Amino acid sequence: MAGWTNRGKYLILDSYFRGATDPTNFYVALVTSAAAPTQDTNTLSQLTQIATGNGYTDGGYQLSRNSTDFDSLVEDDTGDQGELQIKDVVWTASGGPIPSSGSGARYAVLTDDNATVGSRQVIAYWDLGSDRTVSDGQSLTLQNCELDLNES
Repeated sequence: MAGWTNRGKYLILDSYFRGATDPTNFYVALVTSAAAPTQDTNTLSQLTQIATGNGYTDGGYQLSRNSTDFDSLVEDDTGDQGELQIKDVVWTASGGPIPSSGSGARYAVLTDDNATVGSRQVIAYWDLGSDRTVSDGQSLTLQNCELDLNES
């Protein structure tokens, strides 16, 4: 399941209609089930990021604002929505497991690029279905993470 945060909706409207400064990059961070992201989540500090190390860095995987990292954009007139898909995001465990300790990743969140990782604004989130860990030498891949905009 994927969802937009109210903060994410606000940021999109502020950027497109009011000309607010857009982030240079975005990040996909992995968080535990300690606090599930919801529509009311504003910043990464409200969630518990997985332990860093062994191939996972604080703040997550960097995405650039371009058609390579956001690789599919569709206007769906049948479903009355717009769809944006993120390229496959891959973390490979090296020197030990990901996460390096503690609970596995239960959610992935899309954030802006605030220099203070905990202050990064959470735009959207995806439920990975269960806690995910990978062993040394293995990879965790998020495929076809999609953002849908539709009216309800």
